[in-house]
Amino acid sequence: MKHLRLPVVLAAGALALTACAGVGKKDAGGGSSDQSSAGSTPTGTLKVMGFGGDDEVAQSRVTAFKTAFPGVTVQNNKGDFDAQQFLTAVSSGNPPDVVYMDRKLVGTYAAKGAIQPLDDCIKNNGIDTTQYREAAMNEVKLKDKTYGIPEFYGVSTNLISVPALKSAGVAVSDIQTADWDKLEQTVKKLYKAKNGRPARIGFDPKMPEFFPLWAMANGAELVKPGGAPNLNDPKAVEALQYTIKLINDQGGWANFKTFRDTFDLFGAKNQFTKDQLAAFPIENWYLNVLLDSRPNGLQLQSTPFTDRQGKPISMLGGSAWVVPKGAKNPNAACQWAKTMTSIATWHKAAEARMQTVAKDKTFFTGLFTGNKVADDEIKAQYLKPTGDAGFDAAIKNCYDVLETAKPLNPSPAGAEIDAAWQSAVAKALAGSATPQAALDQAQADAKAAYDKVSQG
Repeated sequence: MKHLRLPVVLAAGALALTACAGVGKKDAGGGSSDQSSAGSTPTGTLKVMGFGGDDEVAQSRVTAFKTAFPGVTVQNNKGDFDAQQFLTAVSSGNPPDVVYMDRKLVGTYAAKGAIQPLDDCIKNNGIDTTQYREAAMNEVKLKDKTYGIPEFYGVSTNLISVPALKSAGVAVSDIQTADWDKLEQTVKKLYKAKNGRPARIGFDPKMPEFFPLWAMANGAELVKPGGAPNLNDPKAVEALQYTIKLINDQGGWANFKTFRDTFDLFGAKNQFTKDQLAAFPIENWYLNVLLDSRPNGLQLQSTPFTDRQGKPISMLGGSAWVVPKGAKNPNAACQWAKTMTSIATWHKAAEARMQTVAKDKTFFTGLFTGNKVADDEIKAQYLKPTGDAGFDAAIKNCYDVLETAKPLNPSPAGAEIDAAWQSAVAKALAGSATPQAALDQAQADAKAAYDKVSQG
């Protein structure tokens, strides 16, 4: 089975923003004015960037577009979004027509004039934005203009290896994130070492990438409403200190990371079936990956990731389609964004996924998109009890947080803020700075970037 993955956005992407001065000034007019007149049919070549598009969910939607618009030739340079490549293309005046990127980057590129507002595209083509989840739409807006069309919607839950817990005499309910002292005691029971190095990680807090989730669990927002950074909030510092303590209890960062890097995360024989990991939080797309490891002894369970009051929470991740400044075929780009995210097209994707499920004799683990109407209809039509209680629990946990999951607040310096906290967490994990000092420096760097772009 081919697997659905969200795009990987390289941390270096934010650094590339300052390296390409050609898109460093704002474009209040938003580039090309031709974002598809009402009723016009696109033709010509459509250049797509940042879209892997290998699995059945992607290919069925590409086919839907090609069928609807046979006069358009799609050129998809497959691969994850690359900030340097994107900005170089925009600066050179030869950009792609439509780009697939993480929604948290949209504010930064909008502020820099590298992408154009899609308000005319939405109006002229009758795109009903109420079909998309409100949180996803908010991520693609800046100063009352809309710069992207939401696609996938990522939430997370705790996944657990039942055999690992049984071997340590730990209950599934002990994998919880409300009582941090109790979780640390649970981790010590589950952790196994050999010759002073990790042989099984008890609980992987998924650092550095899940730092915003731990900060949220402790009551901190890394980006304030309005977009200013808040990286050295005392609650964020405490969350970083705690997660580093969890890692130090399990061999320390160097040993922990070295061992974790040996995991075959996408293999049929993975960290769970090899008893290398007892539990970790991870995004919903990973459930589909784990189907392949059931024949190899996977026994899964799941608990929700909660805040310290016990309320299930999740960071919201996901992607969007954007149109770069200077795109040669914005008409086709607009129709692409509309078609790839429409209710009818998501149904075709679900049908394709169900065909794969039938062929592989597995089961449906859900389809999580930015289109709420499509999600609800697909869930009602296809999601059934799987016969595997652990998968059922995990799927339920993911659906249960769809309405409450939160992204980092959108910011015109979103990419710079992202790079700042990632650098800080890396320094703190490596021990080259205390969590407080690392986040203080990150806050100063991010604030400078935010002030610069805000003063425009």
